[in-house]
Amino acid sequence: MDLANETTVREFILLGLESGQQWRFYLLILFSFTYTITLIENTTIITLVQLDDHLAQLPMYILLGNFSWLEMCYVTTSMPRMIFDLASPQGIISFKACFLQFYIFFSLGSTECFFLSAMAVDRYLAICHPLHYPIIMSSRNCSKLVASCWIAGFLGYAIPVTLTSRLSFCGSNIIDNFVCDQGLLSLACPPFKNASFISQISMNILIILGNFVFVTISYGIIIVTLIKSSNQHSRKKAFSTISFHLVVVILFYGSVAGMYVAPSGDSQSRVTKIVTVFYTAVTPFLNPMIYCLRNDQVKEALGRLLRRMEQRLREKK
Repeated sequence: MDLANETTVREFILLGLESGQQWRFYLLILFSFTYTITLIENTTIITLVQLDDHLAQLPMYILLGNFSWLEMCYVTTSMPRMIFDLASPQGIISFKACFLQFYIFFSLGSTECFFLSAMAVDRYLAICHPLHYPIIMSSRNCSKLVASCWIAGFLGYAIPVTLTSRLSFCGSNIIDNFVCDQGLLSLACPPFKNASFISQISMNILIILGNFVFVTISYGIIIVTLIKSSNQHSRKKAFSTISFHLVVVILFYGSVAGMYVAPSGDSQSRVTKIVTVFYTAVTPFLNPMIYCLRNDQVKEALGRLLRRMEQRLREKK
């Protein structure tokens, strides 16, 4: 009887951001603007790191360049689809496209966890072990660290997403969100969805909680080391640098935590959507400004790039 009640789902319906026609237009303009600016910000950082000889040799900016590329991929996984659904509110997405988005979306999220940990390691070595820093964070080791973050991020959710994609889905095919997320499990038929649920929760604990604890301990040690430092100028400069890193960490893990402390009942859906908007649109929009707004090296690199462009334009004339 249970098998008879199962239906073969070939597509899902994303409810998106439920709002009136007028609000849809305003949201369409807002998210289109946010997406465009996010791409411009992160492209600028990647360009600076690639073209500036000084930044290209520093591990912190190599990591930041990869982090910017990650942010661009992250917003592109969800925002174009959200903008499309606001313009044409049908919300239909095929089974394969939904699970592809599901996999890439959570893989990029877990990759961000690893990159935040890698940045914490970089700052820990630079501040707590400055003499050994050039050797440990050599160009070769930095490349290995970057590759490890990407590989670990995309391998982590391969098994949970594969298990979920092989489930049978019963009844409704409506996802009350604008992305294919873990709400897919609520549409699956028992009892096999329990194994997929356990695998996803286990991976979340391993990746999200594990990296959060690692980052917290790393920055805790850094702060203690800086407090004990007698060099006030170096301490002030280091505190200024890690303070922006900590803001990015708090924004990311704070929004992720919001997904797991959302209230039950009718308000859960609204809270989930707000939190999802925050870490898919707002955080990638703010991160480049947080990292580079008061960063003198980035400002100097931007100035050098603009002067070179201006000089080339003059030569062509």
